[in-house]
Amino acid sequence: MVNQPAKTLRLAREPIELPEEELRWGSVRLQEVLQRESRLKAAVFDIECRHARELLDMCKWPVTNVVGNDGLASAWYPGRFKRHRVEYSDYPIYQPSQITELNPKPAGYLSPLTKTHIEVLRAKHGQILMTRSGRSGSIGRTTYVSRTLDCKIISDDVIRIDCSEPDTAGYLYAFLSTKTGRVLVKSNEYGAMIPHIEPSHLETVPVPDPPPILKKQIHDLVIQSYTLRDESNALLEEAEQLLYDALKLPPLEKLRPRAFDKDAGLRNYVVNLSKLAGRLDASYHVPIVDAIMHRLKKEAAEIATIGDPRISKRVILPGRFARVYVEEGQGVPLFGGKQLLELDPAKKKYLSLAKHGERLRGDLKITENMILISRSGTIGKVALVPRHWENCVANEHIIRVLPQSGDVAGYIYVFLCSEYGLHLIQRFTYGSAVPEIDDHHVSQVPVPLLKDSSVQAEINCLALEANAKRTEAYHAEQKAIRITNEEVIQAQCT
Repeated sequence: MVNQPAKTLRLAREPIELPEEELRWGSVRLQEVLQRESRLKAAVFDIECRHARELLDMCKWPVTNVVGNDGLASAWYPGRFKRHRVEYSDYPIYQPSQITELNPKPAGYLSPLTKTHIEVLRAKHGQILMTRSGRSGSIGRTTYVSRTLDCKIISDDVIRIDCSEPDTAGYLYAFLSTKTGRVLVKSNEYGAMIPHIEPSHLETVPVPDPPPILKKQIHDLVIQSYTLRDESNALLEEAEQLLYDALKLPPLEKLRPRAFDKDAGLRNYVVNLSKLAGRLDASYHVPIVDAIMHRLKKEAAEIATIGDPRISKRVILPGRFARVYVEEGQGVPLFGGKQLLELDPAKKKYLSLAKHGERLRGDLKITENMILISRSGTIGKVALVPRHWENCVANEHIIRVLPQSGDVAGYIYVFLCSEYGLHLIQRFTYGSAVPEIDDHHVSQVPVPLLKDSSVQAEINCLALEANAKRTEAYHAEQKAIRITNEEVIQAQCT
């Protein structure tokens, strides 16, 4: 980064002072351009990318490429196909933005009549998945396929990376998760409106090839991290099943809401004047909500709400504010609704502590076991704050629910994460261009209290245990990335 001095531009004898600007610039040799397929895009010769390559040039370990004859892996993606979606089928599909989520839910369902080889779309245990298109910040995001994603149908917009040696996958994942790895991958993107990368581009991405014992150490830490995530997801699935059994809830698709006219050929229903609640938008009165509430009232001991003092101390909606960003390491990590379901959501933006200190200690602050709910755009994403998020900040597009105590935090989270809870949150949606909800709406979301308090306590404990495992998973992955940085990338010949 170079500070350019102010310049004076003279037009029609009137001097105009141009503001000082921060420019990133560098010189490029013709040979470099030819080596990079005559590409003239600045990102290909980015300063950070050059620094990353220079760092690997000085690395004490031999350097190979991610993909190639002598590389660590092969890479490919399925051919494009026209999607035929249905409301429900045996073929749930997951989108590229979901691969980094801790426990992704299907983004939709493919019709069995879809003209593609569906089995080729399934992820395989031990693979590395990498997003290959979208906005620049979403390209090159990676995950390791463990039990959670094994055999899941993944979009063709995701590159599959198969390592030649099984014990190398965790190491390669850790390298691609470092800042050096991410910069090298992103330097290959092409396209103006929608940037892309291709599997062939990974042939030009260098990667150190340290001794097998060091690669195995890093690999084992990554596997440990993903095993803990799988265990966390299994605990939450057990908790949700206990909830469904206690309330005798069938799968949501088996509920049959009552229609006003079954022969109308479209969804229709009637709403009593007494139930309008001042809302004339049809989405607020969808029959599925009545069907859900009927089920809950039938089997629950009581229907409380999120705003009930027995459930929460506060429901917090931070006000909007002008943000002052700083460089990494100089401020507090900030994340939004898009990253809410990830293990480590705070990777990109940092708020100035000097400018926002008071708010960071106030309504922006998040604490362990607080429940976070996305309130705009994609509404109803729910997260239970793990311990390793306490040094981060969630933005104002996320509503905070401060549970009454740790005795109910996990139970509330499990219910709100369920498909039943999601519908009860989303019914309050308002707005046309950008749908939203607010703290007043969240306070009204119903929560069933179980007749058997011991089952409710067990569900709560399972959720808190699952959350603790996520923090363990985070620390295992961070240790793997730290070793990759310190003992591999930055290890120089003496």
